[in-house]
Amino acid sequence: MKLKVITNDLSVCKVSDINDIKLNSSFYFIGKTDQEISLVCDTKDVPSTTLAREDHWKGFRIEEGELDFSLIGILSKITGILAENKIGIFAISTFNTDYVLVKKENFNRALEVLEKSGYEILN
Repeated sequence: MKLKVITNDLSVCKVSDINDIKLNSSFYFIGKTDQEISLVCDTKDVPSTTLAREDHWKGFRIEEGELDFSLIGILSKITGILAENKIGIFAISTFNTDYVLVKKENFNRALEVLEKSGYEILN
C-alpha cells in the first residue's frame, strides 16, 4: 500500500465560530459536531481567533485512490504499527481516503517503521 507524504506543516485547532475560518490553503479539514468545531490546516493559515491550537504536525494520506467503504482494517493496521512504536497520531477520514498526522519530531521515524512494514512512501 502506498502512503503519500503531505509536505505542509500542519496545526490542529479548535474554533468557536465556523465563520472565523477563512482559508485559501490547499490543505484544510473542518469537523463540526454538537460539541466543537475542529480545524486542521497549514500552520501559516491558522486563524487568530482559535480557542486552542496545537502546532508541529506532519501527515500522509493513504494513496490508493478512493477507498471502498467495505474495506476493513486499513487505518487500524497503520495506527497499530505506529502505536507499537509509541508514535501517537491524529487521524482524519474523508470520503475518499484517510489521513494520518504525526507530531513533527516523530514523523521520520513513523515513515521508517511503516516502510519496514511494507508500505511504500511517496514524497
